[in-house]
Amino acid sequence: MSREDGKVRNRIRDLRIERGWSQQDLADAVGASRQTINAIEQEKYSPSLELAFRLTRVFGEEFEEVFRYVRGDG
Repeated sequence: MSREDGKVRNRIRDLRIERGWSQQDLADAVGASRQTINAIEQEKYSPSLELAFRLTRVFGEEFEEVFRYVRGDG
């Protein structure tokens, strides 16, 4: 069985900016640190499933509208 390389992509930064929120505002709303939000936005860190659901809930978006898994170079 081969292992596919992929990456979790997200729209956190765009959604946050659309709402006029700072990284700290979002962090406070979901119970995370500003540094964690920054790392998620830069796609250097994939959030836990629990945090990912909290993020989608605070934006009022469906999970698939905020996060997606991209295989290979996509």
